[in-house]
Amino acid sequence: MALPVNIEDLLSKRKVEENRIEFKRGWNPDDIYHSISAFANDIDNLGGGYILVGIDQDSNGLAKRPVFGVPLEQQDKIQKDMVAYNNMISPYYLPRTSFEQVDGKDVFVIWVPAGVNRPYAVPANVTAKVKKPTYYVRSGSSSIVAKGEVHDELMALASHIPFDEQPNPKIKVENLSMVLLRDYLVKVGSRLQESVFQQPMRNTLEQMDLYDGPTENRMLKNVAAMMFCEHPEKIFPYTQAEIVIFPNGRENDPNNFSENILHGSVPQLINGALTYLKNTIIREYIAKQPDRAESLRYYNYPMPALEETITNAFYHRDYSQYEPVTITVEPNGITVTSIPGPDRSISQAAIQQGMSLRSRRYRNRRLGDFLKELDLTEGRSTGIPTIQTALKENGSPRAIITTDDNRTFIDVFIPIHEGCSDTVVLNREQGVPQGVPQGVPQDNNLDDWIMKQILSNPNITTQELAISSSRSTKTIKRHIAKIPNIKYIGSGYSGHWEINDKHQK
Repeated sequence: MALPVNIEDLLSKRKVEENRIEFKRGWNPDDIYHSISAFANDIDNLGGGYILVGIDQDSNGLAKRPVFGVPLEQQDKIQKDMVAYNNMISPYYLPRTSFEQVDGKDVFVIWVPAGVNRPYAVPANVTAKVKKPTYYVRSGSSSIVAKGEVHDELMALASHIPFDEQPNPKIKVENLSMVLLRDYLVKVGSRLQESVFQQPMRNTLEQMDLYDGPTENRMLKNVAAMMFCEHPEKIFPYTQAEIVIFPNGRENDPNNFSENILHGSVPQLINGALTYLKNTIIREYIAKQPDRAESLRYYNYPMPALEETITNAFYHRDYSQYEPVTITVEPNGITVTSIPGPDRSISQAAIQQGMSLRSRRYRNRRLGDFLKELDLTEGRSTGIPTIQTALKENGSPRAIITTDDNRTFIDVFIPIHEGCSDTVVLNREQGVPQGVPQGVPQDNNLDDWIMKQILSNPNITTQELAISSSRSTKTIKRHIAKIPNIKYIGSGYSGHWEINDKHQK
């Protein structure tokens, strides 16, 4: 069975957390089945893990290249042994396996998704005559016996399945898009892309661990609709993004706003919201520095901060609550609101200080895996630090995170860069809000302003005039066309303006 991820990403530990990957030089069933139990139990709700047999680990925890591999003469025996060992797991659990070509050799990959019938016990020694059932959990990058409070916590997880992994009888195969499914597999570099159009769609979904239940009543998991349905709002109402723009601020002018509602799969919603903001709101600014030759460049809102904020809003929202993700744009900043708020295990102090919000109870652990494979998020518990770092590097104020005592919502406020205006105007040509830098010209004196800029700097480009005036390039060109006796000689940054003596006087 082909993996739903790229083998090179596992070897380099790029898209899957390090503690979810184990390298084994050889086939050691006792040790390997401890890890299978631990990954299946998934006490931290991280989404299971991967065991790669035939690989040594270097001092940095990465795979040694070239890999050692699994000899061909051992492969059939390993697979037959696993049939017997899998029957020793209680309740029964079947890990996914695949032989992958790496450095011209075969590597045996055991994919262990988090189990829906946890906790799982396995004999401490599957090869011994006396078999004592034992529960294992992950501790960092090791698999250990669950004892004491850890054992009690594992038992308590028996009735808890994250929402995205729950089977849903409302979801049918025909609700899903084969185009979205293949597009995902192509983007992550999975070999499964080769068979999408060569086998029934349900076979591919089965290989991706998106089915659950007995053979006679197989049901798709919620995450299948979140990722591969073009209209998930028909299954989870209000799975949508609502972008609301208040040009003068919500409190100052609550009745003056525009609204744009986006629909689609979760990746489509994230990308659609980011594209809309990038095309209509995000602006780059250039500020001259008196003591330096180079200009200072910054954005009113850095895209990495918005990417992480919006992605996490869809990742952590509760899809059983019929509320949209709302993105509110005001003159002083952008607020992203999702329902509900962070887990109660996260302190108010951590929230108010904008620290890493780490929870052991993820609502949508599998959805997080998919989004990380698509490079839409960096990983678990890294969202807030990533946002704050992006704002700091842009010279922007820190983000402000707000929730209530009952954790019914979470607001992430991304403030506008202090070098930008505290007003938002409507661009008449594009019909979209645009941030305005301090001291930009008014419409009635734009022609004079353009002439002054050209006279002071004959090498200034049309694009630079557009950025400095917070107008579109099309607007600047239209106004320049109305100014007589002015012409740009050359092209790009190598050109210059020529003006007759009349204007210079």
